[in-house]
Amino acid sequence: MSYNNTPEHNPTHSPNAASSRRRISSSNRVPNNNGQTRQPTFDLSGASSRSYTPRAPQRAAEPTTPPPAASSPQKSPAEEHTTENVPPTPTASVGRSSLLMASGTAVSRVLGLVRNLLLVAALGATGAVADAFDIANKIPNILFAIIAGGVLNAVIVPQVMRAYRSPNAQENLNKLITLSASILLGITLIFTAGASLVVALYTTDDWTEAQTGLAVAFAFWCIPQLFFYGLYTILGQILNARSQFGPYMWAPALNNVISIIGFGLFLLVYAPVATGSVTDLSSWDAPKIAFIGAAATLGVASQALILFVPLYRGGFRWRIQFGVRGIGLRSIGRVGMWTFLALMLDQIAVWVSTKIATAAPENASNGIDVVAGNASYTQALMVYLLPHSLVTVSVATALFTGMSAAAAKNDTETVSALVSKGLRVIAVFTIFATAIFLVLSLPVTKLLIPTLAPEEVEVVSKVVWAMGLGLMPLGAMVLMKWVYYAFEDGKTIFLFQIPVTIVLMLGSLIAALVAPGEWWVFGIGIAMSLSNLIAVILRIGGMTKRLGGMDLARIIRLHVQLVVAAGIAALVGWFVLRVWEFNSSDSVVWAFIVCALVGGLMTAIYLLTLQLMKVQELNALLDPILKKITRKRVSK
Repeated sequence: MSYNNTPEHNPTHSPNAASSRRRISSSNRVPNNNGQTRQPTFDLSGASSRSYTPRAPQRAAEPTTPPPAASSPQKSPAEEHTTENVPPTPTASVGRSSLLMASGTAVSRVLGLVRNLLLVAALGATGAVADAFDIANKIPNILFAIIAGGVLNAVIVPQVMRAYRSPNAQENLNKLITLSASILLGITLIFTAGASLVVALYTTDDWTEAQTGLAVAFAFWCIPQLFFYGLYTILGQILNARSQFGPYMWAPALNNVISIIGFGLFLLVYAPVATGSVTDLSSWDAPKIAFIGAAATLGVASQALILFVPLYRGGFRWRIQFGVRGIGLRSIGRVGMWTFLALMLDQIAVWVSTKIATAAPENASNGIDVVAGNASYTQALMVYLLPHSLVTVSVATALFTGMSAAAAKNDTETVSALVSKGLRVIAVFTIFATAIFLVLSLPVTKLLIPTLAPEEVEVVSKVVWAMGLGLMPLGAMVLMKWVYYAFEDGKTIFLFQIPVTIVLMLGSLIAALVAPGEWWVFGIGIAMSLSNLIAVILRIGGMTKRLGGMDLARIIRLHVQLVVAAGIAALVGWFVLRVWEFNSSDSVVWAFIVCALVGGLMTAIYLLTLQLMKVQELNALLDPILKKITRKRVSK
C-alpha cells in the first residue's frame, strides 16, 4: 500500500516480460555498432544491464512488472528504421546508463526524505488533517494502479517498443501518445468530478463531516496527478526505447524539488502544525488547501512534463494525431493481463486495510489521543521500504537479465543457479535489516522523520517494527515474482496472489475485531508481513517444481546462519540500547548518535559472525561496493 510521489513509488514504465523475452530469444548473439556479433553477458553487479527498477503504487512496493530483459549494446531501433522525424539515437554506454539511473534514484530518495519531513511539519502524521490529506493524495495512486496502470502495462506500454521499431515510427508513436493522453484525461476528469464518491469509498462513517469535506477538497487538487502519472509512464517508455535512460530516473527528483519548495513556502506562510492543533479543521480554508494540494500535484506534473525536454533534444517531436490503425492494440500480452488481475486482487486488500486504518483513530481506547491512522501507515511504509529499494531491488534487477536469457533457452539449470544466488545474497542484507528495525525502530523513525511530534514517533515506530518482520520475505518475494515473469508465467502469480490477499485481509480484519483502534494499523503491518511470508513459500514451492528442483538445502542452511548472526547482533544491540536509553522526546542528534553507535556495533558483530561462519554470499554483496571504493582511491 505504498502511495507516494517519490521515485520509489512512481508508476511503472517497463515493457512486459513477454516482449522483453522475445527480444532476447530472437538471437543468442546480438550485433554491436560495428556490425559484428558477440555473446551477451550478465553480471550480478548490473554493469551489463540496461534494466531499471520498476516502481508502482502497491501495498509494499512490489513491482507489478519486471524490468525489461536487457542485452548487450546493439543497434538502436532508430538505426534499423530511420525516419525523418525520428533520427538515429546512439547506443548509450551501459555502465554510464547504470550510473545515471543509480545516482538519480539516490538523489531522489534524499530529496524525498526532505519533502516528507516538510509535509509532516505542515500536517503531522496523525490526526484529522494528516489522514484527510493522505487519503486524497493516495487516491490518484490507487486509481492509476487499478485503471491506468493496468491498461498501460497490459496494452499500451508493450506497443511502444513495437511502434518505435516500425517503419512509420513517428506516426505510430504520435497515435499512442495521443490515445493514451486522451484516455487518461477523460478518466482524470471523471474521477475529479466524482471526488466525493471516491473519497467515500476509502473512508468510514467514523469520520466527521468536516474531515470528509477536507479530504474531498484535497482530492480535487490531488486526483489530477493521475493524468501526469500516466503521461510519465508513456514518455518514460519512449525514452527507454531511444536508449535515453537517465531522464526517467532523474525526473522524480524534480518532483521532490517542486514539492519541497511548495511545502517550505507553506510553512513560512502558515507556520508548522506543531504551533496549532492537528484536529482543528476550521482553520483550513480554501487558500491553505490549494497551497498544499497544488504543491503536491505540481510536483507530479513537473515529473512528467520535464521528459518532453530530453525527447525534444533527442529529435523526437510529438504531434497530436488521433487513430488506432497500425499501433497493435489487439495484441494484449498474456503476462500483462494476468499481472493486471493480480494487481486487482492486491488493490482489494489495499481497500480493506485503508478502510480499517481510516477508522482506527475513532475506535481507540479512552484517553488515547494520538493514534496511528492511514497517514501514520504511509510514514512507516516509507521507512520500511528504504533498505528494500536501495539494495534488494538492485540485486533482483541485475539478476533478471540473466534469468530472462536462460528462460528463453529453457536453461532451467542456469535459472535455478541464479535464483539460488539471488535468494542467498538478498537474505544477507534483508535479515540484518530486519534486526536493525526490530532493535532501532524508534530512533530510526526519529532520525528519518525528525518533524514528527514525540507521540507520533511512538506510534509510527511501532508500525515500522511490525512491517520490519516482513522485510526478509519481501526481497525474496520480488525476486521470485520476476522469475515467473522470465518464464512469461503471470497466471501462477495471479493464483498465488489469491491466498496472499486473503491472509492480508483476514489479518487486518482480525486486528480490527479483537484489538482497540490504537493497535489496528500495527495489526495491518503484522498481516502484511505474514502475507509476504506466505507469498514467498508459495512462489518458491511452485518454482522448485517447475525447475525440477532448486538448491533449497543450501538456501535454508544459509538462512539459519544469517538468523543466528543477526540474532546475536540484535541481542547485543538491544542490551546496549537499554543501557543508553532512547525516548521519543530525545533530540534528532541523539537519535543519530544512537543509530550510528548501536547500528555500527550490530553491523560489526553481524559481519564478524558471518566471517567466522565462512558465509561466501557476504562477499557477493560487498564486492561491488569495495571495488567502487578501491577505484575511487586509485583515481585520487
